Amino acid sequence: MSAVQTTSPVRQDDTRRRSPAAEVLSSLMRSGTFLTGLAIVLFWVACALFGEHFAPYDPLADDIINALSPPSAEHWFGTDQIGRDVFSRVIVGSRDILTVAPLATLLATIAGTALGLLTGYFRGVVDDVVSRILEAFMAIPVVIVALLAIVALGTSKTTVIIVIGLSFAPIIARTVRSAVLAERELDYVAAAQLRHESAFHTMFVEILPNVIPPILVETTVRLGYAIFAVATLSFMGFGIQPPSPDWGLSISSNYGMIGGGFWWTVLFDALAIASLVIGVNLAADGVHGAFND
Repeated sequence: MSAVQTTSPVRQDDTRRRSPAAEVLSSLMRSGTFLTGLAIVLFWVACALFGEHFAPYDPLADDIINALSPPSAEHWFGTDQIGRDVFSRVIVGSRDILTVAPLATLLATIAGTALGLLTGYFRGVVDDVVSRILEAFMAIPVVIVALLAIVALGTSKTTVIIVIGLSFAPIIARTVRSAVLAERELDYVAAAQLRHESAFHTMFVEILPNVIPPILVETTVRLGYAIFAVATLSFMGFGIQPPSPDWGLSISSNYGMIGGGFWWTVLFDALAIASLVIGVNLAADGVHGAFND
């Protein structure tokens, strides 16, 4: 008798490798840090989009009779110096900062990526000249840039977006440049050059997809800084203007009341800024960890 040999089919799912994007996504979904940060950010995004529908009061409506009322069942976070409900203002106040900061970060990412590709690919004189200009620009504080921009363009959300975006672009450019310098020496770039591909095609079609991970990490990190920068400029009077319930602007309008014991006029706006920055930073840490697993 001959023995019957049985073989088990090899499961293709065990041998098939997942794509890098799927691996990163899977890592993010397993990251408690990323998911916690994402939950915080999504909460404030929901407030920015739909806050007016569940805020108990009009955030711009004053009520002098109930001015500076402490937190209570009627006004959960109390009222400010002209009787506006602080809880409603905190909820709706997320809208401006979550509009300006992401747009400024997007501008910084686009400009910084283009400059990083340019300096990293061409090197030589182009790298030296552009890098020296970027370093000089980075040495100027954001507040000074804001003052100059406001004199030239006037105070507006657009001005804040441009100021913060151009201030952060050199930092992103430096990160992208480092990644491009490493990629430029690889075989696929040499192959593109042998095919006589244009410099534009080589930079944006061949190299750019391979430096996306550090760009995404840098973008999430800069978003946290942008949120803080928007709040700071609003606090100093250079950013979002009244009657917006913007958090930084609300703190600027009411911080003088702390000495009189009216702490609630500032505390909850400050906690909102802190929670959003913490949420973005947690998400950024998760993204960084996912790309470095």
